Amino acid sequence: MLDAAMIEKCADPSLTPAIVEQFVQAAGSSDPLAVAVKAGGRLILVPKPRTPDEAMDLIRKYVGQAVVRVGITQVPAGIGVKDVSELKPDLVEACENLRLGTGMFAKVVRIVAKWYGNPTDRQVFPQIFEDAVYAWKTGEFEGVSVFRAKDPDVSVKLTVPPVAEQDADTDSAPASSKLKGSENGGPVGTAEMRIDLSRIGAK
Repeated sequence: MLDAAMIEKCADPSLTPAIVEQFVQAAGSSDPLAVAVKAGGRLILVPKPRTPDEAMDLIRKYVGQAVVRVGITQVPAGIGVKDVSELKPDLVEACENLRLGTGMFAKVVRIVAKWYGNPTDRQVFPQIFEDAVYAWKTGEFEGVSVFRAKDPDVSVKLTVPPVAEQDADTDSAPASSKLKGSENGGPVGTAEMRIDLSRIGAK
């Protein structure tokens, strides 16, 4: 779905290609015309658009009445728009959707990273990424509307893929890293009880 050339051309430069790929995989869609509509936390079944015009008609119909997610990044449509006539077909164009979506996701990452105290420890990055994806899907983080919030004045660059592989056995690693390390087999002397406790703590 995403190739290196498209990521380089269209994605927000503050996100590495690995982060962009995992973001789209975790929160996006393989269909540039994908439109998802939710109201009251429930998914509304809508006809699958076959053309950009059909997709835009669907978006304009529901924006303002429901949460509408669009395209390969499932970007929220209508943020900051006062009238549906302001919505542009760029929303369903793959490159523009990727540019808009990754730009907004980068802001969400900065909001989450600021809450964490802007850590430099790479082992914290997977948790920041996971929280940012959750905030992207829900629209909120710690009671803040992430799409309408002001972009914090911080510089964050997640330099490793979100799935942490390094130092999985250290106590400072996030629970997800410890789980991965224990499932793949730790040092010869690792006790089974430690593995069981880390699983319980990760729930």
